[in-house]
Amino acid sequence: MRRCPSLPIFLLTGLAIASLTLLGPQEKSLGVNVRVVYLHGAWVWTALLAFLAAAMVGLVGLLLRIQELQHWSRSLGRTGIIFWVTYLPISLWAMQTNWNGLFLAEPRWRLGLVFAVGGLLLQIGVALIEDPAWASAANLVYFLTLLLALRSTENVMHPASPILSSEAWRIQLFFGGLLALTLLAAAQLSWCIRRLEPDRH
Repeated sequence: MRRCPSLPIFLLTGLAIASLTLLGPQEKSLGVNVRVVYLHGAWVWTALLAFLAAAMVGLVGLLLRIQELQHWSRSLGRTGIIFWVTYLPISLWAMQTNWNGLFLAEPRWRLGLVFAVGGLLLQIGVALIEDPAWASAANLVYFLTLLLALRSTENVMHPASPILSSEAWRIQLFFGGLLALTLLAAAQLSWCIRRLEPDRH
């Protein structure tokens, strides 16, 4: 039976993410509630970067016909969808604490929900196919479609990039550290998924 040796380290990383979030710097208008925004931002960026990695690794695997890279594309795609799906409740939490309600008509929220459902169905579909090349191709198409959708979706209440546009270097530095931790968690999760997946070739 295959085991994931990085699982305990992944759990410790998750604990570090939670602890660091609780220690995040306050912001003038949002106060302590901005800490949820930090976590939300780091989580969604981690999902996007995991999708990007899945697409790029898959593309190289397809072009060079390297099946090991195609397997890694599948693992990274699964990691991305896990972070994407779990960012949605964090997004609801951020809405409730900062907007005093759930604004589900927000275009970015609806886009996130659509791609969460579509991404889940896609990952389930490619999991049923033995050839990992299908996962690589699917991850590439999914990421490009998501990127185009994000570029064409307007922001109503959702700011474009509040942390990157902030002039407070302490907030940007903190967010960079939090993002690094969530990326580390994503890498550990991808490694775990890859170790647990049998090589069916």
